[in-house]
Amino acid sequence: MARGINKAILVGNLGNDPETRYTQGGMAVTKISLATTSVRKDRDGNNQEKTEWHRVTFFGKLGEIAAEYLRKGSQVYVEGRISYSEHTGDDGQKRYYTDIIADEMQMLGGRGEGGGGSQERGPRPQRQESAPRSQSAPARQQAPVDDFSDDDIPF
Repeated sequence: MARGINKAILVGNLGNDPETRYTQGGMAVTKISLATTSVRKDRDGNNQEKTEWHRVTFFGKLGEIAAEYLRKGSQVYVEGRISYSEHTGDDGQKRYYTDIIADEMQMLGGRGEGGGGSQERGPRPQRQESAPRSQSAPARQQAPVDDFSDDDIPF
């Protein structure tokens, strides 16, 4: 019999910068607040937007990557599992939490669109010729690669 499936897939934007802490063993634990927005039409035909906020937690290497590259406004794809917990506060009130424990993360958007990374452009890395293939393969003539700027790309 199948054990069951607990999978969440989210695509949204960060509502704040990631918050990272480290366990005593040195493992990164990074938390983000992720907004997803859905649009539907009401009875009058007007678009109604609804934004849901999700608490997402990254552990280990994924937590380190999220902390380094994600920023407020970054668009991100997250896959993980739903986790429920409760906590009794200092005032004696029980609070219930729903978290997404991330297994995978993909940064979306480009530079300047919250996709992470620096906004400044450094020099382009030079392409290196790959090592020759096995001797049994026929030698091919390599055409020189023209360097072009990003302004030449039509999209």
